[in-house]
Amino acid sequence: MSYQALARKWRPRRFSELVGQEHVVRALTHALDSGRLHHAFLFTGTRGVGKTTIARIFAKSLNCDKGPTSNPCGECGACAEIDAGRFVDLLEIDAASNTGVDNVRDLIENAQYAPTRGRYKVYLIDEVHMLSKPAFNALLKILEEPPQHVKFLLATTDPQKLLVTVLSRCIKFNLKRLSPEQIAGQMRHILDAEQVSSDAEAIETLAVAADGSLRDGLSLLDQAIAFGGGALHSAEVHSMLGTVERAKVQVLLDVLARGDGKALLDEIEHIAGFAPDFAQVLDELAALLHRVQLAQLVPDIGDAALRTFAETLPSQDVQLWYQIAVTGRRDLPLAPTPRVGFEMALLRMLAFAPAGAQGARVPAREGAASETRRSSPVASSPMPSRDPPAMAAPSRDPSAPPAPRASSSSSASRAVASSPANFSEPSPPQRAPVSPPPAVDENPPSDWAALIERAQLRGPVGQLAQQATLVAIEDRLVRLAIAPAHEHLADGLFVEQLEKRLGGVLGRDVRVKFERADASAQAHTPAQQRARADSARQSAAEDAVRDDPFVRSMIETFDARVIPDSVRPMDARNDGESR
Repeated sequence: MSYQALARKWRPRRFSELVGQEHVVRALTHALDSGRLHHAFLFTGTRGVGKTTIARIFAKSLNCDKGPTSNPCGECGACAEIDAGRFVDLLEIDAASNTGVDNVRDLIENAQYAPTRGRYKVYLIDEVHMLSKPAFNALLKILEEPPQHVKFLLATTDPQKLLVTVLSRCIKFNLKRLSPEQIAGQMRHILDAEQVSSDAEAIETLAVAADGSLRDGLSLLDQAIAFGGGALHSAEVHSMLGTVERAKVQVLLDVLARGDGKALLDEIEHIAGFAPDFAQVLDELAALLHRVQLAQLVPDIGDAALRTFAETLPSQDVQLWYQIAVTGRRDLPLAPTPRVGFEMALLRMLAFAPAGAQGARVPAREGAASETRRSSPVASSPMPSRDPPAMAAPSRDPSAPPAPRASSSSSASRAVASSPANFSEPSPPQRAPVSPPPAVDENPPSDWAALIERAQLRGPVGQLAQQATLVAIEDRLVRLAIAPAHEHLADGLFVEQLEKRLGGVLGRDVRVKFERADASAQAHTPAQQRARADSARQSAAEDAVRDDPFVRSMIETFDARVIPDSVRPMDARNDGESR
């Protein structure tokens, strides 16, 4: 027996088998069950969403020996002949090939005769918008006063081209584009029935590539199964479509999170070797950032890698990178080459950070360059409180005498000291530099945080290390303790990177083994130590602001108040580099 394409083999034959379009199915079902049947129906929508399929099922429902019914038996002569495409009273007309008025006149003449085999004579006119204007005018009369035994089913992808007089004589149904989830669900059902092995990423990639059309999706599925030699796996699907695997996009985001420019260019070169559609790669990166932001707002969503990104990336960075990805996708046709536009978008993510973001990455070139990256503290301050009414405080030297008291007739007698730009904060005491760890032998180094810094652990891998404590280094085994709340950070990809970087520092290949830590051990992780140090510096900065003579005068004179969230330690931006 010859092979039948999946799109034809799995074409729905009942309303219950349709994917999506519940609003259309509900209306037609009620009409059939109640006997309130209009004489003309118009189905609109993009290609491959079910317009012709629904029309054929409706024709079967009208002519089933047990009907009219919303659930045709599929076994009687009329149902079998309609499924086979040879029912004499179902006339399918391609308006793209039969556009002239003569074709419509033949249709009108034939419509006067009673059905030969079924209960109704059904005319299914596909791409009806292709009819010429004279043909439309000829069709109007019979649409207005059709014989009782005739039903018209019109389908089009471009309803705007139809005459208003035709639209007014039809019941119109707008079919929706199918979601990737709906298409993927039908693909899984078909693959299970066809006994084809597959993986989730391959199915999801094809569902997105279908672009809302189930028919297009099943055609791609046919192609992918043939390309994969009878199986469906993500590597073959991405190769066929010229797209990039999700794991590679996650590596891109990890490199961005670490702020490693050389590694970013190396990864771009690696991806370019697959000759991908760079617009699609930016789409995938934007979609990943969207999922990361969702995971930040709904902590239990997503897999371990996604939750790791959500915990390590500042939300400001996620929002900025998403905007850069979307803008870079839009500007890609204007770039000298797609790869140049893609590289510039990623380099823009690496070079810029949201104003006032603590987690901003500072380029490791020169001290002066780092200083110029500091954003204005005004940009990082929150909006002033609405109660009491705000009056901007003048910018001045804290050592200057207090401002004169405002007169009682002033329209605004109270002010809020909402921006740290209005005063200078005393520099905090300098911290002693962290000395590099001693040469490591069979004994563990005394400072796990220093080893983390020496290995340059950043991003999700750095977060994994920061949440752990070092138990021991035994030859090629590094034993780390981690609390149950952070065990999800130990994702396979990040553990491999951790082993590689620690091995580079220790001078030999190592394997990392995680053990469950108790609460007392968790309190001594580098992350907890840094959190305590950050809290102490923040408190000291807030106290310094409150003790400033100018701020005290503002508080006493205008009953102003200091907004704690607007105060940042002077070294907060530099500390963000190691977060």
